[in-house]
Amino acid sequence: MSEFYTSLGALWPGNDWLTATQALADSKLRDHPHGDLPRWRAALGSLPDTRPSAVLDCSAPKLGPVADDPEGLRAQLMKLHPWRKGPLRLGGVLIDTEWRSDWKWERIAPHIDLADHKVLDIGCGNGYFGLRMLGAGAHFVIGIDPTILFVMQWLACRHFSGDILNYVLPLGVEELPDIPVTFDTVFSMGVLYHRRDPLHHLARIRSMLKKNGSAMVLETLVLPQGRDEELLVPEDRYARMRNVWAVPGLRRLEQWVRAAGFRCVELVDVTATSTKEQRSTEWMRFESLDRALSKQDKARTLEGLPAPVRAVIIARS
Repeated sequence: MSEFYTSLGALWPGNDWLTATQALADSKLRDHPHGDLPRWRAALGSLPDTRPSAVLDCSAPKLGPVADDPEGLRAQLMKLHPWRKGPLRLGGVLIDTEWRSDWKWERIAPHIDLADHKVLDIGCGNGYFGLRMLGAGAHFVIGIDPTILFVMQWLACRHFSGDILNYVLPLGVEELPDIPVTFDTVFSMGVLYHRRDPLHHLARIRSMLKKNGSAMVLETLVLPQGRDEELLVPEDRYARMRNVWAVPGLRRLEQWVRAAGFRCVELVDVTATSTKEQRSTEWMRFESLDRALSKQDKARTLEGLPAPVRAVIIARS
């Protein structure tokens, strides 16, 4: 399956960072030990022959023409459950994912210009946002996410879209080579609160941006307004999630971003996550946000902590 990364080098000829990253991705995909890989690969191998096509600038990107056997295709795509980021329409089959990621994109898109940008998307999931970035004019998108199932879902999307310049590599940010690189835009959405050292994460993003005209798009959990200076460090889980190390107030978050070397810091959105935006569906049958909130007080998590609120910051150095 590593042949899917062979075209990466042509995106940025002579770029040592990309050459090293491609080698890492090839090795990781080839040697990944996950026990479900044979089953997922079988599902990919059973996808119907198609004429690749892609309509990207829409809430549910349309990849490929309508399949001759939609129910059979649905059954094969279901074998890649759970689908978390979307919605997506593959071969005419609508995948109603856990997240209405299109809502998040609609909050971000008015504030960015991606025309001809080289983009890095950290924690990209199955590549949904990369599709939307291409639809907004990005030159190419390199997404990284260590969850191998999301790479399999990206390969399913690629089966129908063809060789469009949106990639999902099975890597975490800590695995990226320490080689100079200059992206126009770096996205980090739903990642910061999973990092033990958020300042290091922000500084690493800044180091991967070109010096002039570049931007970081940061989306992360924050405390409700009115608790701007505070920092929540959960003792155990937060909204049933493991590895949530810290949730800052808005002012504290801005201080982190500035401490990482960004000077122009713009808060463009603050939205409480609703059970309409994140929920269980046929395509993600596990428990979702509604099971993580207190039944007595929906403004609180099961642990008695403030319910999820997410902020979007666009920062430039």
